[in-house]
Amino acid sequence: MAKVPLPERPPRRAAMPNVLDGLLVIDFTRVVAGPACTQTLADFGADVIKVEHPDGGDDTRAYEHAEIAGESAAFLSLNRNKRGIVLDLAVAEAREVARDLIARADVVVENFSTGVMDKFGLDYATVSAGNPRLIYCSISAYGRSGPFASRPGFDPITQAESGFMSLNGFADGPPVRTGPPVIDLATGMSACNAILMALLARERLGRGQHVEVTLFDVATNMTSFYGMAYLLSGSNPGRFGNSPNGSPTVGVYEAADGPLYIACANDRLYRRLVSNVLGRPDLVWDPRFATRKSRSQNKESLRAIMAEIFTTDRLERWITKLKDAHIPAGYLRTVAEAFDAQEVLGRGRVCRIPHPTAGWVPNIETPISMGMTPSVEPVAAPTLGQHTTEVLQTTLGYHQCHVAALRELGAFGQTGKA
Repeated sequence: MAKVPLPERPPRRAAMPNVLDGLLVIDFTRVVAGPACTQTLADFGADVIKVEHPDGGDDTRAYEHAEIAGESAAFLSLNRNKRGIVLDLAVAEAREVARDLIARADVVVENFSTGVMDKFGLDYATVSAGNPRLIYCSISAYGRSGPFASRPGFDPITQAESGFMSLNGFADGPPVRTGPPVIDLATGMSACNAILMALLARERLGRGQHVEVTLFDVATNMTSFYGMAYLLSGSNPGRFGNSPNGSPTVGVYEAADGPLYIACANDRLYRRLVSNVLGRPDLVWDPRFATRKSRSQNKESLRAIMAEIFTTDRLERWITKLKDAHIPAGYLRTVAEAFDAQEVLGRGRVCRIPHPTAGWVPNIETPISMGMTPSVEPVAAPTLGQHTTEVLQTTLGYHQCHVAALRELGAFGQTGKA
């Protein structure tokens, strides 16, 4: 049983439409980026059928962060609202099942290594001939064409190679990858956007298309204005810890009993901070700190003054003063502190939902809120092969004898999970 007590989820309002009702998505993805993409589609009503190999399934099923009734935290967090089937695509009859599913699909999403879908005869050129309205999304590390198409790659590798990692950490330390797999997750968001745009294009143009999103391209894009600044100036940006260059008062400060983070990035906020919160109006007119440029030039002196003042009082008093002065500031929380905070609990961001073997599992709500077409009632990520028979009989119309024959032929693996 999960260690953290959670409330049951309030029921979804009755008679609210689902924005993606009727959309059939065949999901050949695993690990993070692809499942994050298809989970968003499933959250808003798409029928997402997740296809896994019968021998262990998605790699994240075995991730070791935490587990409940044999289901990992990683898998549960990325595969909500999907139906799960198993197919051994090395078996010809299993490939026929996959082709039958794709023939009925609106969307296919895959993140196999380059050439795998071609080998199975499930590539876009082959399957779109019989389904020209198909949206086919390929997710990979470096793209399906070009000199790096065959290179394997994962989130931290693309963080390293794109320059993204070089921006994280402190100036006197090594580059640092992000804790959560931010490039994977951003790639999943970008892939979802690409699919939704392709669906809109299909309504206008009458046919589908192949769309592609790569981790490396997303990582490069996420260098954002630091990448743009390099292209403009030729100067290589470095690491700056918790206080970005050009924002000398932004960062972490220690109160007498704990840390806080302040984002005070313009002259107006700076004047309120030093006058109304810190009680040092002289710092407004001190020539070392009078302008943003001078504050940047004297950053360490200013931060030392501020740091000393913050140690003189308790965290709650500072947070109150900062909020009263409308200075953007917040607690520097652990994950446990954040999930126990009113910002999470008061907005119903976490709850528990039923699970067929665990009884119930935790659920972190989708961050997208839509007034007329809200997310569906959440259903826990499927156990391995949970819906194989159901999908083959209800979605494809296979007779139970056909399903039994496929099982005997090994289409669902040697264990015959179906």
